[in-house]
Amino acid sequence: MACFIVPLTQAIATSVYRKHSTNTNSFIGRNLPTLEKMLWGGSVMLIVDHIINGELTWLFPFFTALETEGGGAVMLKEMLTVGLPMSIIVTLVWAAWCFLKERRVAHA
Repeated sequence: MACFIVPLTQAIATSVYRKHSTNTNSFIGRNLPTLEKMLWGGSVMLIVDHIINGELTWLFPFFTALETEGGGAVMLKEMLTVGLPMSIIVTLVWAAWCFLKERRVAHA
């Protein structure tokens, strides 16, 4: 129900870093827009999925888990056990893609 918060936070941080970064010629700088798109796209898809499944509502407290006692702990556990691994996996896939892309360009 709250697993999208971790990749969404990473997407926001990546966007802020990219907008304020002046080093676009580095390995990370050249490939950062791809990570940004991956994180934003995945976060939006997860939000839509959670709205469809009824885990997010338009009314406060927005998360249905917060309507029950101990729901905050359940959300935190989900962010740590689902959201964090998702963000790490997306970042690792992006890093592997960047490495292969840079290697192919270097050999061309």
